[in-house]
Amino acid sequence: MILFISDLHLAPQAPAITRIFLDFLAGRARAAEQLFILGDLFEAWPGDDCLAPGNDGEDSFAVDVVAALHALTRSGVGLSLLHGNRDFLLGEAFMARSGARLLADPHVLSLPGWQFVLSHGDALCTDDHDYQAFRALARQADWRAAFLAKSLPEREQIILALRQQSEAAKCDKADFLMDVNLAATDDFLRTHGYATLIHGHTHRPARHDHIVDGIHVERWVMSDWTDQAGECLCWDGETLTREVLT
Repeated sequence: MILFISDLHLAPQAPAITRIFLDFLAGRARAAEQLFILGDLFEAWPGDDCLAPGNDGEDSFAVDVVAALHALTRSGVGLSLLHGNRDFLLGEAFMARSGARLLADPHVLSLPGWQFVLSHGDALCTDDHDYQAFRALARQADWRAAFLAKSLPEREQIILALRQQSEAAKCDKADFLMDVNLAATDDFLRTHGYATLIHGHTHRPARHDHIVDGIHVERWVMSDWTDQAGECLCWDGETLTREVLT
């Protein structure tokens, strides 16, 4: 059995979501062979040095989450992770301490009898030109190195300001800008061999049917997590189903 989750947006300010996630790691997830986290595990990630000894306060919650992930991988469950638009600074230290494997986005998952392509989904929101420009900049090695060279408190303040700016901008954006572009998505499905696409990011859970070059292709959009419930997709070797986690 393989489980997929996305868009938890874990943060100290949302302890109920963290509790649901920790219960999931200690319970439901232990029955899986593999767990894939398709981005935005954290609401924000300032850099792996937030896990370093001596950091106090809010950063201790990240240490607890990483410890729970490590306990999962030590139990024998494979853990793989994609960067999201909120936590694209997750790095080698995080992967080493959690036991996770960082995947490139997109990632083709070939299984006996089926093939999936996994993505966070933000790269498909091509109508949002301002976001795509920032995404391209923030994925550059020079930009990341310069940002991580700043002090941890300075990075945390910059991230807070960017989050506030992003939330304010959403109020003025047309609804379609925050969803995938269908033509770009069809091109993506064609490029990846008409595999079933699983992604998050848009917070619009649904199963979509695409007809690409006369071929029926499914696209599964995962839900974000709330104080009341989380969600995972479950592949049992034959079917993909949606499960609510409370």
